[in-house]
Amino acid sequence: MRKYISLFIFFLFSAVQIMAQTPGDETTAMESHGKIYVVLAVCLTILFGLIFYIIRIDRKVSELEKKND
Repeated sequence: MRKYISLFIFFLFSAVQIMAQTPGDETTAMESHGKIYVVLAVCLTILFGLIFYIIRIDRKVSELEKKND
């Protein structure tokens, strides 16, 4: 168990080191081309689609539960 915990901690800290970026490299490139807004729009569309799907499924399940009672 100790081996797995130490490996987890090692990979956690190595991932932080790999993802480190200097400020201004990627952010300014995406913001200057306006791509950040496209990414944001796609993420929000997917999120709202999932929320709509979950609500619709919940309503269908509720109707089936009422029908079976």
